[in-house]
Amino acid sequence: MEAGDHQEGAASSSSSSSKTSGSSRTSSSTTSFTSALTLSQLGDAHVPQRYVLPPSQQPIRPSYPNLSTLPILDLSSLQSSSLRPHVINNIQTACKEIGFFQVINHGIPLSVMKDALSAANEFFNLPVEDKMLLGSDNVHAPVRYGTSINHAVDKVHFWRDFIKHYSHPISEWIHLWPSNPSSYKEKMGNYARAVQVLQQQLMELVIESLGLNPIYLHDEVENGSQVMALNCYPKCPEPELALGMPSHSDYGFITILLQSCPGLQIMDQNKNWISVPDIEGALLVQMGDQMEVLSNGQYKKCGSQGDC
Repeated sequence: MEAGDHQEGAASSSSSSSKTSGSSRTSSSTTSFTSALTLSQLGDAHVPQRYVLPPSQQPIRPSYPNLSTLPILDLSSLQSSSLRPHVINNIQTACKEIGFFQVINHGIPLSVMKDALSAANEFFNLPVEDKMLLGSDNVHAPVRYGTSINHAVDKVHFWRDFIKHYSHPISEWIHLWPSNPSSYKEKMGNYARAVQVLQQQLMELVIESLGLNPIYLHDEVENGSQVMALNCYPKCPEPELALGMPSHSDYGFITILLQSCPGLQIMDQNKNWISVPDIEGALLVQMGDQMEVLSNGQYKKCGSQGDC
């Protein structure tokens, strides 16, 4: 989920083939930091110096592209034997060119998506001391609330707060998720289960678009890991100097992203940053590092960054 202007929402769910043991536990943390949301709520006219990017890295505001330039795939077309090959071909083209596409009619009810965004909003609006119970600078913690990327080591900070947690198999992890707000586990759990089903479907479609049997690597993917990251991008007083997230690619096979507002930027085939519009009900799908390797470089990992 993504968010900005105290937009909570990028709930992103990333899948990879690596297996993480469910025996890990979150230990009590003594980590301390001032979150981007807290700084935003203070109302200062300037961002602290630690958030200011070097001039060469400061963001250039891209314009929104014509919607037709970003692939939008209607997954309901898969039910038609005549339209299915067209969907597979569009996936192949999108993965080869930019490693990104959007999906509609994907089977996840809008109410489930809105509930997940609502749960994220409730969490980020909790008192600081409640959120800090999950604060950690240990990137391997199964549940971790933090700010920037890793506030303990970042030389330049990024204007976002987040909570990350493992989510597959959900039965091994959900008991570690936040108990406050009280509806968090139910609402986010419903979304995580639905996204896991969609992720399996999308993996099969992408594999098929490579000319392979759709169930190739099914067991490896099923036994892999899924991480949910909920990002909050508060209103930034100087968005021309800072970013919510730096330029990066995700390490897994695919990332499924739910936006609550515009803010995500992806790199097109001409190395230009383009803003991804927020389309109600749509989910964003990004290819990760492992997919580029799996396809022997045929498919591109998606380069993205988060605007303030």
